[in-house]
Amino acid sequence: MTAAETIPEQDRITLTDAAIDHVTREMAKVDGARGFRLGVAKTGCSGYGYLMDWVMEPGENDLVFSQDGVDVYVDAKSFELIRGTRVDFIQEGLNRTFQFDNPNVTDECGCGESFAVR
Repeated sequence: MTAAETIPEQDRITLTDAAIDHVTREMAKVDGARGFRLGVAKTGCSGYGYLMDWVMEPGENDLVFSQDGVDVYVDAKSFELIRGTRVDFIQEGLNRTFQFDNPNVTDECGCGESFAVR
């Protein structure tokens, strides 16, 4: 596990205030959660999809981005695809979802579930 302070500001994973608020509230409901994992997996029609899960035990090669009491854990392989991503949490009526502003995305599928990178 490596603190991400040495990573340039523009390459860090960041959260909006809405995302911090949501994650903080939900994490309080999960016994033993130390933060959440943001990663990617091959999926969908465009190539990759985002994965999010609670972290109980950090991985040995995780980068840790801390912001306002929330720790975001990212494995090194995923980091190369999501470097500089800003995570937001949007609530519109009954719809609630995370939104990812990933500067590395070169294409997205029509449904918005997967993306391609350069």
